[in-house]
Amino acid sequence: MLQGRAALVTGSTSGIGLAIAETLAAEGARIMMNGFGDADEIEDIRAALVRRHGVEVRYSGADLTEADQIDGLVDDTVSAFGSLDILVNCAGIQIIAPIDEFPLDGWDAIIAIHLSATFHTTRLALPHMKERRWGRIVNMGSAHGLVASPCKAPYVAAKHGVVGFTKATALEAGPWEITCNAICPGFVKTPMYDLQAEGLAAREGRDVEEFVREQVDTRHALPHIISVEEVAATTVFLCSDGGRSISGTTISVDAGWTAI
Repeated sequence: MLQGRAALVTGSTSGIGLAIAETLAAEGARIMMNGFGDADEIEDIRAALVRRHGVEVRYSGADLTEADQIDGLVDDTVSAFGSLDILVNCAGIQIIAPIDEFPLDGWDAIIAIHLSATFHTTRLALPHMKERRWGRIVNMGSAHGLVASPCKAPYVAAKHGVVGFTKATALEAGPWEITCNAICPGFVKTPMYDLQAEGLAAREGRDVEEFVREQVDTRHALPHIISVEEVAATTVFLCSDGGRSISGTTISVDAGWTAI
């Protein structure tokens, strides 16, 4: 379905981003991975993708808080594959604290990685997509890009910004047959979510499994946590021919969280 397409997936060394890289590779796309982690483990992941799917997979450790490193990341992708057809902005971090106690460097990092990096990758990818008159941009939003929760103000602000940026990008890029959409997941079973749940449960002196069950029961209409594969499947559909007329919208993969 995506044979020969070149995809850059940020935050793809674990969690949702890795599942997206895996699913795009399974459809024939060549992948530029990006993210942090142990170098040997990342190489094992990269090599495993190549073995399973028979596509070219590269890796860049570019720091998305640095605009010049994002320039290099996009340049490396185009140099490696000759094009940049699919951009998935999936990198993310989370810090939880009240507004009046929030660390200033935490605000800067969340805005940089979730919002500013999305702007930089997009502005750099668009000329390559325009040249080919084809492109797919998928931004990882969140239920928190549509609704809010306490103690997550920078994350909520960044994700609301991603949703607005997605709409503006879709309007500007549409004449070149380039789509741009945001996926807004609810609680997804990822390493980042596990760490967050463990920290919050410990702060309240509660069992982690009980805490997670309460979060799911109070936010999700469907009584389950979401899998990374579900988010990846939605991403691949948006990149397919079936998604060619979907642009400028948010797709909530949130088990009914925002149906209220």
